[in-house]
Amino acid sequence: MVRLRRRWALGLLLGGVSASALGTVEPSLGRHRAATLTRHQSSSPVKVENQAAGEPWWPPVGGRPSDDRRRQIQGYASATSVAPGESIDFHVAVNPAGPFRITIHRLGWYGGAGARTMLASPDLAGVPQPVPPADPATGMIACRWPVSWTLRVPDGWASGLYQAVFTSAAGWRACTPFVVRDDRRAAALCVVLPVTTWQAYNQWPENAVTGKSLYNGYDATGRRDSALRAREVSFDRPYANAGQPSHFIRDHDAIQWLERNGYDVSYATSFDLHSGRLDPQRHLGLVFCGHDEYWSPEMRRAAEAALAHGTSLAYFGANSVYWRIRVRPTGDGRPDRVFACAKTSPDPGDDGSGPTVTWRRALQPEQALLGVQYNGIVRSPKPLVVRSAHHWVWAGTGVADGDRIPQVVAGEADGLIARTARPTGVDAAVLSASPYQARQGGSRVQNTHVYETPRGAVVFATGTLGWTMALNRPGLRDARIERATANVLDRMIARSSGGVPTAPARP
Repeated sequence: MVRLRRRWALGLLLGGVSASALGTVEPSLGRHRAATLTRHQSSSPVKVENQAAGEPWWPPVGGRPSDDRRRQIQGYASATSVAPGESIDFHVAVNPAGPFRITIHRLGWYGGAGARTMLASPDLAGVPQPVPPADPATGMIACRWPVSWTLRVPDGWASGLYQAVFTSAAGWRACTPFVVRDDRRAAALCVVLPVTTWQAYNQWPENAVTGKSLYNGYDATGRRDSALRAREVSFDRPYANAGQPSHFIRDHDAIQWLERNGYDVSYATSFDLHSGRLDPQRHLGLVFCGHDEYWSPEMRRAAEAALAHGTSLAYFGANSVYWRIRVRPTGDGRPDRVFACAKTSPDPGDDGSGPTVTWRRALQPEQALLGVQYNGIVRSPKPLVVRSAHHWVWAGTGVADGDRIPQVVAGEADGLIARTARPTGVDAAVLSASPYQARQGGSRVQNTHVYETPRGAVVFATGTLGWTMALNRPGLRDARIERATANVLDRMIARSSGGVPTAPARP
């Protein structure tokens, strides 16, 4: 073990870590959910966890973010999720060689601090590690770095989104996310974090030479070229630069809002939904809070089965369930570390499970599940224009038809597409009709949408990537969007007036 200089070690410990068939309603369903709800509200581990003192986790005080050209310090985790009592490995490279430390932080509300530092590793020895060549057939980049440190997750840790922060003696820092699940207790809501989409956008190393994502590679001049993109991506590599995935902030906004308002939540990942580690039917609702494009057939079947059972689904982003992917193990048999999305047909890697193209091209349009589907990239943020203001989603917001809520339609948008399959036998409503100019050209209309099944399940789709920013982002928070979101979640879990307040609480 390398011993750190006393001054640096103390600084790290004291300051540096700051951081389809829907069935009929069962008469007992409402009573069961009400009883379940009372139990959840009185014993929510995440609500208790947020009473602890927190501290910001990023940007670190005095720290310098690593970059992909010099790769001062970077790392990745051996799993996207882990349960208390299980272990997770961290693989870290340091350039030049030298001591480093890993700190673990849970992201949440914590009275506005945003995170809590859970523990720090001992002093560790770091050395440079190579960037492996891309697989010539698939373009996948997969590292085989040795294990730097193993964490056994303490039994008492609350479910949540965690960050491992890697800090060198010279003050360079990077991070990687992972989720702690709760496999023992079924929270009212389970937040499913879109790790497949995070990795699809990961261009590591973003050095204008070798990096590849499912979108681009680099040509000989260093320019991004979609013709040189990867068809498969691996989780055995860092996220680009300092380690925060693309679109990660959208999930973070939703998490802070959910925990600030006292919802009984637990957390899982796309791969947990894919593998069955997450049983959606144990929860009253699933929340897909960010940009969630990449779905395997197993994920979609699990969500549809849960909906048929009466579990609600809330999609806080847009462009959800867009690409159909194939998940496979690594060459040495580790599951849920590689997924493919060729985006072309024929698919050169098709193993008989079907091509990896858009779900609508595979004749299963996302609108059949969500009620709306992706219709464009928003050239510049536009207001969300209210429709069906009398609907229960807008109750208590004070809106009228035609009201404009600024900057909510942003990033990407969904709309109701004519002559495309829609949910049948449901009570549906279009909650907004917002004109915008698409980056692809032309004028389009964004729609927020909700429907309820005969079993009482709710499916809500915001239809915009700007929604979670309106929940939490300074300068963009909007009380009408907060209240509408609370109305949806409260309907999903049937929270009683004696529980956590329906209206969003202001800090």
